[in-house]
Amino acid sequence: MSSSLSQKLTAPNGVSWEQPTGLFINNEFIASTGDAITTIDPATEEAILSVQGASADDVDKAVRAAHAAFRSPAWADMAATERGRLMLKLADLIEENKEVLAAADAWDNGKPYSEALAGDVVESYSVIRYYAGWADKIQGTTIPVPGKLAYTLRQPLGVVGQIIPWNYPLANGSWKLGPALACGNTVVLKASEFTPLSILILAKLIVQAGFPPGVVNIINGLGQTAGAALASHPLVDKVSFTGSTATGIQVMTLAAKTLKNITVETGGKSPLIVFDDCSLEQTVKWAHLGIMSNQGQICTATSRILVQKGIADRFVSAFIKEVEKTSHIGHQWDPKSYQGPQVSKQQYDRVLSYIETGKSEATLAYGGHPVKVGDGKGYFVSPTVFKDVKDDAKIWREEIFGPVVCIKTFETEAEAVELANDTTYGLASAVFTNDVRKSHRMATKLQSGMVWINSSQDSDFRVPFGGVKQSGIGRELGVAALDAYCHVKSVHVNMENDL
Repeated sequence: MSSSLSQKLTAPNGVSWEQPTGLFINNEFIASTGDAITTIDPATEEAILSVQGASADDVDKAVRAAHAAFRSPAWADMAATERGRLMLKLADLIEENKEVLAAADAWDNGKPYSEALAGDVVESYSVIRYYAGWADKIQGTTIPVPGKLAYTLRQPLGVVGQIIPWNYPLANGSWKLGPALACGNTVVLKASEFTPLSILILAKLIVQAGFPPGVVNIINGLGQTAGAALASHPLVDKVSFTGSTATGIQVMTLAAKTLKNITVETGGKSPLIVFDDCSLEQTVKWAHLGIMSNQGQICTATSRILVQKGIADRFVSAFIKEVEKTSHIGHQWDPKSYQGPQVSKQQYDRVLSYIETGKSEATLAYGGHPVKVGDGKGYFVSPTVFKDVKDDAKIWREEIFGPVVCIKTFETEAEAVELANDTTYGLASAVFTNDVRKSHRMATKLQSGMVWINSSQDSDFRVPFGGVKQSGIGRELGVAALDAYCHVKSVHVNMENDL
């Protein structure tokens, strides 16, 4: 790697590594023809370093590398078991480099290092291992048909363009890479311009694991240039996108021009429904985690809490006490930190703008202001609780993507369902009750791709993940994700039917 395309970094917690800064194409880091992108530490507002930003021409180069690799015997003829072995090696390398990857994610994202280490990195290598095990078990079927042998093959789609978000860069990148590689596809992955560090380190590990050149290509770039070029490229066979609903619609529009296969996981405004027969102490803890973890920057954040009227005052009081006890705000290297800064100035301003709007739409019960940490720099926002929220309030209906929760009351089960489903989104929902029959009724009636019973954000890489309505199309994770990265070919062998 050229020294001009890497830089020695030492994170504030003392972890050091050689950080790639180039575009990763054909197993090499190369210079781009686009503008450089500077990544910022959101806790200090200071630059960490600049990385190469891809132009449309650079995207074309990456796609053509993936296109050639898909047809190369080195990948196309590789035994599925060998693909799985390479993936297992990659997972091992991720685990071996966990401190570096966690430091990178914490530094440019702002999430606590402890959470990146125990959560994001573990999720990353676990997902890759899970799909490594599937690589040689992706099989077709035989179908009994008179006079012929009929069977199906499940084959890779080809070149996959993957666009990942900034809230879980390493974990979400692994969510997408795992099933794509297990099925035998090749990949061009675009990282978010806010969080390029960990994905570029992952690129080094892909080379070390032994993947042939061009199988995985990783680029940095802005959505309107690199992202648009990737989604619209004629040699890209599938696009997988995670991000906002508005951007997801733009990506789908570009992909539709060549009828690409597509998976999109977009926004959410997930409800958390609290019945009066719940275990209140546990409910409060899960409700807090459901909105305040990861700085509230979670697509599935349960940001709308519906509480049965008889316990509403007790719940609000207990929830605020939980915020005061647990949501310690600090920089990402402080082991006591539960909440770090928002990822960027843009996101910080967005969250504060919603909070100001909310003050005229609801009763501010807690927080509602920026927070100064240390020297006063950084994009820190107080955990914020609104109650008595109007039905048409922006803070109730629009995704904020920050540590802001809205609480409303309901009286009956039917009213709870109506309020929960009254949204354009449908990613996730949570129900808290000790009535088993009620919990299953609610799971059936709620219009969301996922329902948690007596928990929140309790996802697992072995279980499908995705939404309905304007929260997305298709599924990631679990066996369902394999269907998104292969097509079914039917083969008819005539055995008896002569003309």
